[in-house]
Amino acid sequence: MIERAGYTLVWNDEFDYEGTPDPEKWNYDLGNHQWHNNELQAYTNRPENVWVKDGKLRITARKEKDGEREYTSTRMTTYKKASWTHGRIAVKAKLPKGQGSWPAIWMLPDDIHNGVRWPLCGEIDIMEHVGRSENQIYFSLHSENHNHVKRTSYTTISPVEKVCDEAHEYAIEWTPEYVEFFVDEVSYAKYSISDDPDDQSERSWPFNKPFYLIMNIAVGGGLGGPVDDSTLPYTMEVDYVRVYKKDA
Repeated sequence: MIERAGYTLVWNDEFDYEGTPDPEKWNYDLGNHQWHNNELQAYTNRPENVWVKDGKLRITARKEKDGEREYTSTRMTTYKKASWTHGRIAVKAKLPKGQGSWPAIWMLPDDIHNGVRWPLCGEIDIMEHVGRSENQIYFSLHSENHNHVKRTSYTTISPVEKVCDEAHEYAIEWTPEYVEFFVDEVSYAKYSISDDPDDQSERSWPFNKPFYLIMNIAVGGGLGGPVDDSTLPYTMEVDYVRVYKKDA
């Protein structure tokens, strides 16, 4: 159900239409340059890479050349369309199979576009998955003091069954004091501002400001690893995106 006790729905896309994702709700990061983390794909907004059909959004990574990139995919965002500070963000999705796939549902703050560099700006990874570890999900927070470059990030890797065969709801409950990660209403990780007793500044907890949502499939790269071309294309199917504010 869309309604949720104790919360008010403030933004959603049910993908109950067909064709291009709603331009009132979605933007795209585009380009066939070298993306972060040594990823191999170009990002496009072409129908071959992103389309809504039969009540589902489909993001598809393909083996096809675009400039010097050997693969194409899509990275869609709500930047300049919608951003939020705290609440519940829930995305129901079925993840792709395939060695080298790296789908993610995650968040960056608006101020990364105004000169606040990563990782000082902060990052919330609602869900990451890599094809070589099919039934494992990564839940992470990144900040200046806690990030994967320093090997100090707040990260939990948990087994979750049938993530490539069935759709699951990936969600966070996000408050000024903590971020808690859920799959199908079951809590898998929780990180709090008090987890770093020596520094509770924005260097450790930059999560009390507006963030926007990102959904993408990367190919290869630092986490995705070697690519088995025989397993492409990779498709992530998204049933819905729902954002709630907690009632006072």
